[in-house]
Amino acid sequence: MSMPGGAADGRALRRVALLLAVAFALVLVLTLATGSPAHAAVTPDDPGDGVTIDINGVDGSPSGSILTLLGITLLSVAPALLLMMSSFTKIFVVLAMTRNALSLPTIPPNQVLAGLSLFLSLFIMWPVLTEINTVAVQPYIDGTYTFAQAIDVGQLPLQEWMLRFTREEDLALMTRMAGQPNPEDPTSVPMYTLIPAFMISELRAAFIIGFVIFVPFLVIDLVVAAALMSMGMMMLPPVMISLPFKILLFILVDGWGLIIRALLESYGGVG
Repeated sequence: MSMPGGAADGRALRRVALLLAVAFALVLVLTLATGSPAHAAVTPDDPGDGVTIDINGVDGSPSGSILTLLGITLLSVAPALLLMMSSFTKIFVVLAMTRNALSLPTIPPNQVLAGLSLFLSLFIMWPVLTEINTVAVQPYIDGTYTFAQAIDVGQLPLQEWMLRFTREEDLALMTRMAGQPNPEDPTSVPMYTLIPAFMISELRAAFIIGFVIFVPFLVIDLVVAAALMSMGMMMLPPVMISLPFKILLFILVDGWGLIIRALLESYGGVG
């Protein structure tokens, strides 16, 4: 007995989420682990000031156990970070709409689309990740910054990148809904306002690209349906005839290359 479509899709999405969480966490753990810490001299606090808890080593740099703990912690929040603060959502939505336009609801499978979206997101955001590693991660490993300071400094490159692809209308909408005054400059936009505005902008752009992709395949469906009706073959599903023509058209125009190029150019190439 075949499994219902809803249950199969739910299990597939759970597998995709687990895969993305592991991959994203591994990237962050490797980023933390590949740095070569230069021990910085830190003056210990005066014991007379009160009881203090210091999770770093005696030289001020975080220990390997702390880095491992942070990596495991990132594993639980990696899917949320990936979906909300990167180009992953837009790329995945566009690829999924392309698959539906081809009348292939399960080919390529969700795992393939998610993997391609993940690595395209890393390709697009690699300069941002490199800058975060340079200005925040490495100083934290060296003991120059505390964890809170590293978070404050590290979010600036990501915030700047997200602002580049967030519409002012969406940002104004979220600002009004939060009851906050208009920000004086882009750097003063809070992340709890920027993140939903960025996601709305990404979804809007993804649907625009998906609409453009749907149009030529819709024309093929209309032509095939009209031809079948004119021949009196109303019992024959038009998708059986139009599907080979859709695939042929997609191959002839190098469809995957055009879509990937359009996605990359929508982010200005790399970074």
